[in-house]
Amino acid sequence: MQGIDSRYAWTRLVASVALSTVGAVGMWGVVVAFPAVQAEFGATRAAVSVSYTTTMLGFGLGSIVLGRLIDARGAFFTMALSTLLLAAGYAAAALAPTLWMFAAAQGVLIGFGSAACFMPLVADTSHWFVKRRALAMAICASGNYLGGALWPKILDLLIRGYDWRTAYFVTAAICLAVMLPLCLALRAPSPAHGSGTGGVAAHSARSLGLSPNTLQIWLAVAGVGCCVAMSMPQVHIVAYCVDLGYGTTRGAEMLSIMTAFGIVSRVASGWIADRVGGIKTLLLGSTLQAIALFGYLVSDTLVSLYLVSALFGLFQGGIVPSYGIIVREYFPPKEAGARMGIAVSATIVGMALGGWMGGELFDITGSYRAAFINGLLWNALNGAVVWFLLFRQNRRLVFA
Repeated sequence: MQGIDSRYAWTRLVASVALSTVGAVGMWGVVVAFPAVQAEFGATRAAVSVSYTTTMLGFGLGSIVLGRLIDARGAFFTMALSTLLLAAGYAAAALAPTLWMFAAAQGVLIGFGSAACFMPLVADTSHWFVKRRALAMAICASGNYLGGALWPKILDLLIRGYDWRTAYFVTAAICLAVMLPLCLALRAPSPAHGSGTGGVAAHSARSLGLSPNTLQIWLAVAGVGCCVAMSMPQVHIVAYCVDLGYGTTRGAEMLSIMTAFGIVSRVASGWIADRVGGIKTLLLGSTLQAIALFGYLVSDTLVSLYLVSALFGLFQGGIVPSYGIIVREYFPPKEAGARMGIAVSATIVGMALGGWMGGELFDITGSYRAAFINGLLWNALNGAVVWFLLFRQNRRLVFA
């Protein structure tokens, strides 16, 4: 039976996680390729970081456009389109004769296409569950981090064994061969947005004393703040390890560890959010992320960096899915894809901005210390916004 909370819903979730895992290469691949691409084109750290920025900007735009598309046309059509864009993007990037053409392929095709594999898929998943909705959404979102744990090692092996261009061609083939068959599991249309308990939001933006668009703006500000902070380790950990003399392999391992522990964090955050709600879950993740960022400021040995990377993944993994959970709690279900797309696009702007800031601050100061301090300041902005929303939530509960 293809209904809410049915066996099919869980089967569909498994396929969605697999799609998210493979499609996550669009977000994580360029980070591992940084040193090789920088060496081939003779670019500065800031210049090669632009390719990550374009990827994230494409991802942000794709989250909005493909989020609306999944609301209108469903998951099968949207994910098939995403697969074709990803494969074409990796092939085009592998043939790029200049760094700027490489950056364009990363943004226009890879970043944009891979966006469907994250929040739009999470939005689709949210329609199939009621009893454990937040947990199911978090499990779906964990595919992004599962891909982050697997792809850095795969790409590192391919780049060391061959070169980054060959690695990109192989990635294009993998996307086509694995993702297209998985799309078939998503052919059934999602339950009607307005039917049954699955079509009702728990609250509304008005219950916070805010208009829907005002709440969306506050979530966007929070998203930029948390992800400027989040991007520093995620984008620059490989390059940071190279600078310290540990090499790209150690950096790729730390990135994999970071994202592997992020999976645990994401699933746990869903379990927590089903009990305390998305806003409190977001505040918990933001606070713990600040602690881990401070750890990077005082760590430069190999063992300490492995430990802090594990803690960073464990602490921050549930932050971004919390925005999707908040959207599902305070906005109409029929707007889930579009609203989640806007929310995650703000986090992607933060990742893009933070990735560029990290490279620029490194070029200016010759170290990453200033970049980590910059991340902590932006993390404080995120915390202030979430405290503001929690205050309004608690005040409304008191006077309700």
